[in-house]
This record gives sequence, C-alpha cells and structure tokens, in this order.
Amino acid sequence: MAKGTISLWGDRVKSQLANMNVESLGRVGVLLGGRSGEREISLMSGNGVLQALISKGVDAHAFDTGLRNLTDLANEKFDRVFISLHGRYGEDGTIQGLLELLELPYTGSGVLASALAIDKIATKQIWISNGLSTPEFEELTANSDWNAVAKHLGLPLIVKPAHEGSSLGLTKVKSVAELPAAYELAASLDTKVVAETCIVGDELTCPLVGQGESAEALPVIKIIPPQANYDFHNKYFSDETQYLCPTGLSDEVNESVQALALAAYKALGCRTWGRADVMLDQKTGKPYLLEMNTSPGMTSHSLVPMAAKAAGVEYADLVLWLLLQTMQKKEGGSA
Repeated sequence: MAKGTISLWGDRVKSQLANMNVESLGRVGVLLGGRSGEREISLMSGNGVLQALISKGVDAHAFDTGLRNLTDLANEKFDRVFISLHGRYGEDGTIQGLLELLELPYTGSGVLASALAIDKIATKQIWISNGLSTPEFEELTANSDWNAVAKHLGLPLIVKPAHEGSSLGLTKVKSVAELPAAYELAASLDTKVVAETCIVGDELTCPLVGQGESAEALPVIKIIPPQANYDFHNKYFSDETQYLCPTGLSDEVNESVQALALAAYKALGCRTWGRADVMLDQKTGKPYLLEMNTSPGMTSHSLVPMAAKAAGVEYADLVLWLLLQTMQKKEGGSA
C-alpha cells in the first residue's frame, strides 16, 4: 500500500474518533487472561487496552475469563467487549461463539475466521487453495517417518503445535535425529503438530484492518531478534529485538508483502483487525505466509500499535477505533 493510502487510513481514524461520543459505547468489558499458554501476554495486552479506554473516558472494566465463571459475563451487563485474549479459548472461535449467543458485540474476527486462523493446517490449506504462498508442510504423528519428513521438507525445518501462538513449543530442527524430540515438545502442548519448510530470510509482519473489500494493510515491520531467534522471550520481554518500520526494504517488496497479507486476511474471512506473519526468502525475494493472528498483542512490544503509529494513529486512539468497529453493521454474519 502506498504511503498516501496509509496516511488516509490514519486520517479516517482521527475523523471518526473526533465525531464520536464515548458514552454511546456504554459499559465495556475487556476480556483478558484466559486459560491458554499465552495468559501472561493476554494480561499485559488487556491491561494496556483497559487503561487506554479509561484514558479516553470509556466505562471499561476488566473480565478475566481464566478466573471467572463465564456465566458471570451475562450478569455484567456489558454493551460490548474488547477481546484481549490470545490463543485457545480466546482466539479460536470459542469465546466468539459464546458472545454471539449472548448477542454481545465484540472486537475482531467472528467464529469461523477465528477457528480457521488458530489452526495452522486449516489456514495453510485455505491459503494454498487461493494460490497464496506458504511454506511446504505436513502434519506429524508419533508414527511419522522422520527421514521421509526431512526429505520432503528439507533441513532445517520448523516443528510447532498447530494451535499455539507466540512461538510456544516451536523447534527449528537441523537434523533428522532432532525430529522426535521436537515432535514430543509440540505434542505436549497440542493434539495436532505441523512441520514446515524453514524459510531463511527477513522476518516480517503486516497488520491488517477492516473487513471484506474495505480491508487495508498497514505498514510492514521488519523484525531482527538476537541470534535470529524470535522466541517467546525475545517477542515480549527482550529489549534487544529490533523492529524496523519502515523496514528499509524497497517499496516493491513492502507492497508485495502487504498484498499477500491482505489476500490472506480476506481468504480467511477476518474482520476488524489481524496480523500476518511473513518470511521473505533471502534467495528468491519471495514472501511466504506463516500464520494469521486474529487477536494480536497490545503490549509495549506489540507490532500492530507500532504499525498504526507509523500510519499516524497512537495506541489509545487505535484501541478506541477498534472498539468503535463493534458499533458497525457486520457483514456476512459471524464469519
């Protein structure tokens, strides 16, 4: 997306917020914590969102789905909720289904898109059927032929749980001998394990906003972790990880990554916001989709706020704008 188009998104956000009455949002719940392996990050994201909304005068309240009975959710009499849950039971369509039954508007993608995006295998199958580039892969089992896996995908390769985020349970496998242990680690966190070809090159991410044909890609961010290891610690706690926005890459490369990420977002039926993780092959310059996040992080190290800021939208305004989308008519039901 051209720079001018990005600034237009930022201008539209500012215009929409300038003309809104925060009291019209009513009583707002911020869903945070949860029960997934990403609970700690969800608490950080949710508290950031909560404070941002309060600073804007919104009647916002925290609701920890990992500590409270979900029957309490109906009793809170929220008018809408901001989902700051990550991973299973928050980003996988389950909480979205409950909110649909409660007829409670919420941020982010609906039931189907959330369920698809959390499943890396289903996501890849949809992307491939749409002609979108993603690394070669196969599902692993305890009976997999490790030599055949390595021959098919090449070495090094990546092994990870199919339903986890934040690099939890991920292993970069450099030899066939390492495959069984990598599988066991991933399988200890999930019933489905996926292996994929390791794309060597620049690690990029591209936030998306909007829905359907009106969806847009925000600025691409280049991630440079220490020792090229973007693990859980380096994602959320390390001050050594570098984030470049602008990326320093050519306009042509940035635009190709944005176009791929936007197509990936639309193919899954995502709405409101999301973030596509992409690898740029250093040999061919071709971008490859890794995964789609439908409830991106909102911590001090998070990338959607960084891209939004590059487009002229500060953190608190981004949070308020995302919540404002719950007041818009939803197209396509709960997809």
